[in-house]
Amino acid sequence: MSIYSFFFFIFYFFLIFIGTVKSDPDPLQDYCVAQTQGSQTFFVNGAPCINPADASPSHFTTSALSKPGNTASNPLGFNVTLTNIRNLPGMNTLGLTMARVDIAGNGLVPPHTHPRASEVTILVKGSLLVGFVDTSNRLFTQQLREGDAFVFPKGLIHFLYNLDSKASALAISGLTSQNPGAQLASAATFTTKPSIPDDILKKAFQINGQDVSRIRKNLGG
Repeated sequence: MSIYSFFFFIFYFFLIFIGTVKSDPDPLQDYCVAQTQGSQTFFVNGAPCINPADASPSHFTTSALSKPGNTASNPLGFNVTLTNIRNLPGMNTLGLTMARVDIAGNGLVPPHTHPRASEVTILVKGSLLVGFVDTSNRLFTQQLREGDAFVFPKGLIHFLYNLDSKASALAISGLTSQNPGAQLASAATFTTKPSIPDDILKKAFQINGQDVSRIRKNLGG
């Protein structure tokens, strides 16, 4: 299978997935190309539309996912590049987001959630261990090989880990919301502003004050 055929398969798979599992409201017109120029004076669930007569093919295409992300930008060795209404204004109100996930050798996308979206991930290159935890604390994990796909249900904690200590991994994800949100479990607990009181963290995690301080420092809190 050529690389072009492979990416066509990914795109077709996402169209089917997004079309059957949607969390955002359905659009009320064919498209609503986002108006991203100037400051926003009022706020809506999405972004205001440009005049449909001014829409062009360039509004519906992007090269944002074509270049590798900088996995050295954080100590965990991963980078996520998202489509959004600025690099792909034609996606406004369509209820979807695509992501390029670059993971360095032994890199980790740490446990996190997307509160407004389910996610399907296809491994393009490398070897990944992925998994999620359901609300009964049952762990579902799977080792992915190139071409494999895995679904993360909406709102559940999940992770992606590169099993190879040297080679990088590349995955493409589709999410069922224009604004899926992302909340890292560790950062949401230990790096809030203002901080969650130490007594709460000590009791919740059965640790002492020194542990709380050390974890906060390690996470940049």
